[in-house]
Amino acid sequence: MESRREFLKKSSLGLGALAFPNIFIPNTEKKLHVALVGLGRYAGYMADGIMESKSCTVAGLVTGTPSKKEIWGKKYGVPSNNIYDYQNFDEIALNPDIDAVYIILPNALHKEFAIRAANAKKHVIVEKPMGISAKECLEIIAACEKNKVQLAVGYRLHFEPYNMEMMRLGQNKIYGKVNLVEASLGYKVNPDPNDWHYKKALSGGGPLQNLGVYCVQAARYITGEEPESVTAQFGPVTNPNFKEVEESITWQLHFASGTVATSSSTYNSGIDRLFASADNGNFELSPAISYGPFKGRSPAGEFNFPEINQQQTQMDELAKYILNEKPLPLHITGHEGLKDMRVIDAIYKAAASGRRERIVS
Repeated sequence: MESRREFLKKSSLGLGALAFPNIFIPNTEKKLHVALVGLGRYAGYMADGIMESKSCTVAGLVTGTPSKKEIWGKKYGVPSNNIYDYQNFDEIALNPDIDAVYIILPNALHKEFAIRAANAKKHVIVEKPMGISAKECLEIIAACEKNKVQLAVGYRLHFEPYNMEMMRLGQNKIYGKVNLVEASLGYKVNPDPNDWHYKKALSGGGPLQNLGVYCVQAARYITGEEPESVTAQFGPVTNPNFKEVEESITWQLHFASGTVATSSSTYNSGIDRLFASADNGNFELSPAISYGPFKGRSPAGEFNFPEINQQQTQMDELAKYILNEKPLPLHITGHEGLKDMRVIDAIYKAAASGRRERIVS
């Protein structure tokens, strides 16, 4: 039986050789110069992580809030000529100081700015969900391929030791075949009715888009399989602000092997849990998907991995490939984002129809 320590040693990324082969290990002192698009709460985490990284630096900022230009520019040492708004963003094409653009905007704006960044010949990193539909993901992929730039999705948990252990235990069948996965994520959203999460034109949907994508990912990376069909149910509306998007949703993914993954995402309560039941034992994380610290266990005992800066680690690993002009591993590219959105499209369809729906591949 392969130990956790042996698994992690297989790769400088800390990713399982079974799931993520052909690891590239460069030797470089160059830095990836990144512009952040959208300066909200998570952009602050990302900026701080980049400042701690060995291979990246915050080289540009894009915001629609004038006061943030000065505050963020001073905090992260970004010169004024590298700070843009959403109207003059395309001028970034003329800036040789910026290599890549990281899009951290409300979900429904991801496609527009990913395509604009690709057309500016900048590498594109986009937060989850990659787009608000599989169709949008295909458009982003096409734009990046046309402009010969790399496209990554912010799958920070692919570099996080506790979640990597769940991948290893499931995909390597350490306790036999996984029969059931449960993944749930939720929190109480901002009560301000003007918050973008309530607006479909900005969010693209409710917690399924924003949080459920993590649960879909977890089911796929624990099993190492792609689901074939789904059943789903919208939850009750308890908050009158939820007029345009769902407040909560539950779904069941069905795999060809017989495995079922049942998940919930919600904006009306807090939950952060990942559980897998295999033939010869269970393994789980709780907290599981947030920013940590995580806790987990298996029949072998409690997990004991170092806590990492998730944003710093993610960016350093992306930089290894982009700086050395090597293609990114597929598990963190737009093709992975597309797979998640095909599932999410089917979940919405199943919840609306009340029927079991096939997942288009």
